[in-house]
Amino acid sequence: MKNYKLVIFDWDGTVMDSVTKIVNCMRESALECGLVAPSDEAIKNIIGLSLEHAVAKLFPGNANLYADLIAQYKHQYKYVDVTPTPLFADVAETLASLKAKGVMLAVATGKSRIGLERLLEETKLGYYFSTTRTSDDAQSKPSPDMLLQLLKELDVSADEALMIGDTKIDMAMAQAAHIDRLGVTMGVHNEAQLNEFEPIATVGSYQQLSALLLD
Repeated sequence: MKNYKLVIFDWDGTVMDSVTKIVNCMRESALECGLVAPSDEAIKNIIGLSLEHAVAKLFPGNANLYADLIAQYKHQYKYVDVTPTPLFADVAETLASLKAKGVMLAVATGKSRIGLERLLEETKLGYYFSTTRTSDDAQSKPSPDMLLQLLKELDVSADEALMIGDTKIDMAMAQAAHIDRLGVTMGVHNEAQLNEFEPIATVGSYQQLSALLLD
């Protein structure tokens, strides 16, 4: 395995087991706005997009309700839905080991800046990341904008970086930025779906991830 200078993590479905909560909140947001709730599969497939892009994709004929849907989703996520969102097993240990090895770490997520900062504080993972990008800071995935910004800020070339994510959106973003990608199957998409984007590997746990990156 190549010794990467920078490893970039998606958040939802990659660091945090939050897919079920996102699905529940989007479904309830639709119902609260008087719309038919999309299927769980449809909602999963927008995870990673900015919230604005997500609602536009899920509700293409209801532009007049986008602001309400976004506000309702944020309300559901923060105040109503109580679905647990634990970190995946061995996340902190893996981040600590990579940082100790001298690898720079970053986050590229479709979450808002406020949402990510809150979770970095709650999980105590903020210490490990040199910098982060959210949907408030860059163009929505799958645009490579987030990754290109991270490379520039940290003065790292594309061939020295690795993107880790659980969705085809993550893989497409990394491919567009000419960055190696590694798929994890704990979140949205399965191995076959992630392998469409020719990742260097696809793993099902942080134990497997550590074995690849640290051994």
